[in-house]
Amino acid sequence: MTATTPQPPQPPADGGEALSRSLAVNLRRFRLGQGLSVERLAALSGVGRAELDAIEQGGGVPTIALLWKVSHALEIPFSSLFSAGPASGTTVLRRSESKVLASQDGGFTSRALFPFEGERRVEFYELRLAPGTVEEAEAHAAGTTENITVASGSVEIVTADGEHRLDTGDSILFEADAPHAYRNPGDREAVLYLVMSYVEPLFA
Repeated sequence: MTATTPQPPQPPADGGEALSRSLAVNLRRFRLGQGLSVERLAALSGVGRAELDAIEQGGGVPTIALLWKVSHALEIPFSSLFSAGPASGTTVLRRSESKVLASQDGGFTSRALFPFEGERRVEFYELRLAPGTVEEAEAHAAGTTENITVASGSVEIVTADGEHRLDTGDSILFEADAPHAYRNPGDREAVLYLVMSYVEPLFA
């Protein structure tokens, strides 16, 4: 979610080819469903046409930052880009099979703690920040909120109304439809758990 110039697609931290395939199919499905050309989506998202073409051709999974730009432009939940269809019954998610996304430098990682199948309005993530990491996030869709609990370490969460220091066991709830940031000022990795809630998107 770093607010920097989008980088070329790179393999996800878990090397999952299935993740790349789902992303390719869903990006094209949502784009065409909204009547958008690649050029128009590039203009709306700030992501280069070549990068979007590469994603739709299954050329790996880009950084978190780039994918947030695309999901925001399409006005869909982040996880919708990876959805593999409706989910039913009981789902067990093995850590060894987790889908992990990373920032460009690898200092910030996000692991989904929910199945990507089906549409949802609430998502659950494990976030890890290496010492000294600063992850800047662009505004999410209107009405989006983030509820974060620090499992270990210390972090600084910067929201629209200021900077908030959180230590192990602390939690924060804030409106994420404005730019925000996550910082790890400590000398050890920080582990956070994030519940992200969306309002109904314009397109689903």
